[in-house]
Amino acid sequence: MVKFTSQVASAVALAGLFYNGVDAFAGLKPKLSGSALHMSTAEAPSASDVLWTPSWKSGDREKEFGSLGKYCEDLHLVTRRKTRTVRCGPINFGSEHPIVRQTMATTDTADVDATIEQVMRCADEGFDLVRITVQGRREANAAMKIREGLFKKGYDIPLCADMHFQPKVALMVAEALEKIRINPGNFADGRKDFAEKVYETEADYFKERQYLVEAMYPLVEKCKELDRCMRIGTNHGSLSSRVLSFYGDTPRGMVESAIEFADICRSQDFHNFVFSMKASNPLVMVQSYRLLAAEMYRLGWDYPLHLGVTEAGEGEDGRMKSAIGIGTLLADGLGDTVRVSLTEDPEYEYAPCNRLAEIAQSRLATNPEAKKRQEAVNSILS
Repeated sequence: MVKFTSQVASAVALAGLFYNGVDAFAGLKPKLSGSALHMSTAEAPSASDVLWTPSWKSGDREKEFGSLGKYCEDLHLVTRRKTRTVRCGPINFGSEHPIVRQTMATTDTADVDATIEQVMRCADEGFDLVRITVQGRREANAAMKIREGLFKKGYDIPLCADMHFQPKVALMVAEALEKIRINPGNFADGRKDFAEKVYETEADYFKERQYLVEAMYPLVEKCKELDRCMRIGTNHGSLSSRVLSFYGDTPRGMVESAIEFADICRSQDFHNFVFSMKASNPLVMVQSYRLLAAEMYRLGWDYPLHLGVTEAGEGEDGRMKSAIGIGTLLADGLGDTVRVSLTEDPEYEYAPCNRLAEIAQSRLATNPEAKKRQEAVNSILS
């Protein structure tokens, strides 16, 4: 059970007023936005108006920002990478805050009562955040009821909506939940038809940025308005046909896909987001995160990182895969929030997730004993 902040108390009051409504958004709309829920009528800007990061393939990025350099603060001492603080309801992501432990509900989101009960069990176990799947409007309405129901029961644990293929539904659910996860591979376009188009030149590839802007612009504006958090979560197994055609099935493609979406956010002066580079192969996952971190160092970006190995499995295998991928990056000083993805009930993810976070904290060079051991190893190697 948690203590309410004044903001949460207000939300609880709203929950009591609107929880029995047929359309979960119907009651909340006037309170949150001052008008009925609507898809943004403001036209998205032209892709040419976005401040795109210079091209990696052409060499323009290197000309402007220099060569790719470090991917972590220190190769010899475990030092946390400095990041900005990203707000997500009552919690914060970033290097100035403890590592956030999160999980994902396995219930049917449309089953409001079952999802509330599972989220409560996860919160009681110790998780800081729970992600739920939102496939369409039905789940978006359920998400509102879940949020309200949790407030009524005294739980202010933030919720993240996992979005795929549905930009308009993402707008709806942003009215209710604290965080939106979008997958650059399928948020605007999930096609995998190589016969449709092959991008042989960079100009051809850049021509299709307009539909990305049109899909993202309203959501970014909504997140700014309501102070929502976003995760730009690239997944190795679901890169778009556009990215696969131009970059191949590679960590570089994962990173460039995420940077494009971040450019849209940054051009709208929205910075309350985190990145993730998930893969089911820990080696691909580690390489992707390190490459993204190196690019952020080069570009001067300081966004937090969400760490996870996709579909790690169950039992010892799932825990070992996660430990290899997540543990390696935490030892680099990378990572501000962690999820150990197991094919088990989400409550069972807490123990390995929490243990990885504890080990990471204990090995930071701010701990005198840890620093002494790391300096000893470095002296032997040098």
